[in-house]
Amino acid sequence: MDNTNEKLPLQGVRVIELGTLIAGPFTGKILADFGAEVIKVEPPDKADPMRNWGKEKDNIGLWWPVQSRNKKSITLNLREEKGQNILKEMIKESDVLIENFRPGTMEKWNLSYSELSKINEGLIMVRTSGYGQTGPYKSRAGFGSVGEAMGGLRYITGFPDRPPTRTGISIGDTLAGLFATIGCLIALHERTRSGKGQVVDTALYESVFAVMESIIPDYLIAGEIRERMGNTLPGVAPSNIYLTADEKYIVIGANADGVFKRLCEAMGEPLLNGDPKYSNHKARAKNMKELDWKIEGWTKTLHSEELLSILEKHGVPSGKIYSAKDIVEDRHYQEREMVISFEHPILGNFPMPGIIPKLSRTPGKVKHLGALSMGEHNQDVYKDIFKFSEEKIRELLEQKII
Repeated sequence: MDNTNEKLPLQGVRVIELGTLIAGPFTGKILADFGAEVIKVEPPDKADPMRNWGKEKDNIGLWWPVQSRNKKSITLNLREEKGQNILKEMIKESDVLIENFRPGTMEKWNLSYSELSKINEGLIMVRTSGYGQTGPYKSRAGFGSVGEAMGGLRYITGFPDRPPTRTGISIGDTLAGLFATIGCLIALHERTRSGKGQVVDTALYESVFAVMESIIPDYLIAGEIRERMGNTLPGVAPSNIYLTADEKYIVIGANADGVFKRLCEAMGEPLLNGDPKYSNHKARAKNMKELDWKIEGWTKTLHSEELLSILEKHGVPSGKIYSAKDIVEDRHYQEREMVISFEHPILGNFPMPGIIPKLSRTPGKVKHLGALSMGEHNQDVYKDIFKFSEEKIRELLEQKII
């Protein structure tokens, strides 16, 4: 969708992004997708490792162009006092600062919130770390994997007879980035009333813990610790993966009473719904294994496409387990513009995930991919935005400040 002439919802918001890798830059990516002017800062002698993470093509990392899309790339040495002073100059005319360093790093560089808020009372400082800015663990190094472990997700992920496993992506980092974005937008809204900024403190482990459903009351009230259950959820049935005649797996979620009745009809066994062992939510949960065995006995007689067609006609939530190949070939993804392309200066046509959420009147937009080289926008940012003279820029380059 071309919305070139439309004003994006976060247009006019200036963000300085100091973060590296996933959590902090993911927040910057969301803000940039919706029009915020995000200025990505890297030290002049050390690129963000994200530039080379994941798969590569022609020595170009394939994650970086997506994670850093719509951002302006500059270099700045924050370990030097001159670099710190330049950041302070930029802060005077900015709305948000994102950082995901270990707590204490910004303070060591004389860039604490108390220091920066003297320069700009309306500054919102979005701080993402492993354990938060306070507490006994605050100084520990924290990665998403550790946050997933401490947040409780790793403990319940996997099968009962095997060790805990991971989800396959860096979900802890992404969740933290999402919660940090929510906090940033809340703080921006509150600032319209108070005129003041504040710190948004997001911890990786807390972001994971926040989506862990009812595990705390389950333990403290019911005395039960949720354990690994493979592809099922405690007390929810039927909700599992099932093998088909063409040796593919599909997901069926029919745990609600009305949906289960429709599943029974789709299976050609309407009387199953009246069986006391399956007639309500609690009964089905108690007899989960037997019920799953019955359902798979039926799914194994049909090819996946035929099976999904039958389930769709009966209004039973179901679907294939998609690979990347399935995603790019799916007409619904295409219709919803969830796989979009942009021209890369070296790789050519570059496909990537589209923008969510989808706003009806002021949707987000991809204007460009992540900068190919560090400091690609130094001139634009330092000269055009912050009005540094050519002489000052040359001097900073010679001193390796930028």
